Amino acid sequence: MMRYQRREVALAACFSALAGYVDALGFITLGGFFVSFMTGNTTRLGIELASGNPGGIALAGSVIVLFVCGVVLGSLVGHFAGRDRPPAVLGVVTLLLVLAALMQTTGHTLPAVGLLAVAMGAENAVFQRDGEVTIGLTYMTGTLVKLGQRIAAATLGGPKRAFLRHFLLWLGLMGGAFVGAFVHSRIGLAAIWVAAAAALALTFAALIFLREG
Repeated sequence: MMRYQRREVALAACFSALAGYVDALGFITLGGFFVSFMTGNTTRLGIELASGNPGGIALAGSVIVLFVCGVVLGSLVGHFAGRDRPPAVLGVVTLLLVLAALMQTTGHTLPAVGLLAVAMGAENAVFQRDGEVTIGLTYMTGTLVKLGQRIAAATLGGPKRAFLRHFLLWLGLMGGAFVGAFVHSRIGLAAIWVAAAAALALTFAALIFLREG
């Protein structure tokens, strides 16, 4: 993440805010399962397996599979898009969110939430080099580890502000989750339309600022 400029880091925080927003919608709808945080779902899957709960096993497993499918989709789109990887991947995320919103409107709630998981998997392909994700947008464990490491380095005489990039990414996801929960409390899953509109705006931002050289 240190190789990225301030503008790219700021946009990454916005992308994480979108992930937090969408994850909050999925978490509330699924009653404690996530659409972007697969570490949590993996823990839930283990618990459901130990409890012998077929419904919980199926739900956790399905969301994990859909998320991985989204990662595959986003990676393939990014590969073929070349230097237009960021806007191309975000364009796919936008399309998936629009489809999810349409499904929710017609009463197909579970398929809609499933598409949210696919969208969040795909979003992780925005920042990718040599086949590896360079900035994880939908999960914060690694980000918080790096934040702690940068703080430790600062106390030993290293760069004093290096931790701020990681803090901003974490703050974006947390803030997005807050907004998602708030909007859901007002309009329910129609809040997906807000996510789709935000993703469209971020696609145009990526088109302008994040085309790879």
